[in-house]
Amino acid sequence: MVAYLDWDKTYDFVREVFKAYGVPEEDAIICTDVLLDADKRGMDTHGLNRLKPIYIDRIKDNIQSPVTEWEIIKETPTTAVIDANDGMGQVASYHSMRIAIEKAKEYGMGMVAVRNSTHYGTAGFYTEMAAKAGCIGVSGTNARPSIAPTFSVQNKLGTNPLAFAFPTDEEFPFSLDCATSIIQRGQVELYDREGKDTPAGTVIGQDGSAMTDSPAILQALLDGTAALAPLGGIGEELGGYKGYGYATVVEVLSAALQQGNFLSMLTGIGEDGGKIKYHLGHFFMAIDTEAFMGLENFKKTTGEILRELRAAKTAPGEERIYTAGEKEYLTWMERKETGLAVNKSVQEELVAMRDDAGLDQFVFPFEKE
Repeated sequence: MVAYLDWDKTYDFVREVFKAYGVPEEDAIICTDVLLDADKRGMDTHGLNRLKPIYIDRIKDNIQSPVTEWEIIKETPTTAVIDANDGMGQVASYHSMRIAIEKAKEYGMGMVAVRNSTHYGTAGFYTEMAAKAGCIGVSGTNARPSIAPTFSVQNKLGTNPLAFAFPTDEEFPFSLDCATSIIQRGQVELYDREGKDTPAGTVIGQDGSAMTDSPAILQALLDGTAALAPLGGIGEELGGYKGYGYATVVEVLSAALQQGNFLSMLTGIGEDGGKIKYHLGHFFMAIDTEAFMGLENFKKTTGEILRELRAAKTAPGEERIYTAGEKEYLTWMERKETGLAVNKSVQEELVAMRDDAGLDQFVFPFEKE
């Protein structure tokens, strides 16, 4: 049964959970901001449901450090390479985009590449940091092997999201944050939690046929016996080579600049079958619009482009057209009033984390029912 949680109380709980497992308070605030921002924008695959399995469990398994001792190992006026030393990906990424923005404000553009990191949440959080600062933001990250190259059934590339954000003269930025697969592993996890099958055509097995059983897919992805299809689908007919190509672009920018790990090196499984650190890579770019024709001009033109797109003739049966970032904004306008919806599975995880961490001061509304 779905329960609705108060945002402020949920924020306090998540922050205290991170702290209870060794994340310093300042870093816990960053991690909480990134995590709940996903839920606010309707990206439930990367929100509260990932607190335990992706972050807390990995800290407990000692495959990522709660203390993020990130360091700059090479720097120029417009670039930097950062080693995250297997700390919290959100923390290293927040500071990396902040550095990119500072460089952009001084020199027009800034780019930071990160190595030896961990899951950083939604790419769009960092690109929107740049947009709020009047910059164009770009970010991407590699990930555990999930996507099969075109004409292959072996998972080699991660879901490798690529995100862009632009400031506009509207109440929300243009914000595009997309995996380079048709669906992400997190979406399969969500289907599994909800007891649903995964749509046919999004995952392929070793025999080249579609897989739909969500629990079986998750296990097969770990075993390397299933793969996600790239954007566009299987083969070349519907343009699957395009998704494959973009996933490769993200892989290169997440590994080659910073001399980090890539492809099969990112499985998180050692030779003995045990869990090991992921050593992920990310990249962050900020481009200051003032270095061109000015922020206000950029925002106005971008807004006009978006409004003209939304004014296009709608297809039969469709009510309206959206632009990237708009649905997320509207979702937050709704959810800020209703609260955060959590299903039974997440409710159980929240209680388990609370009890394990000794945070007895938190009582959830679904426990009173």
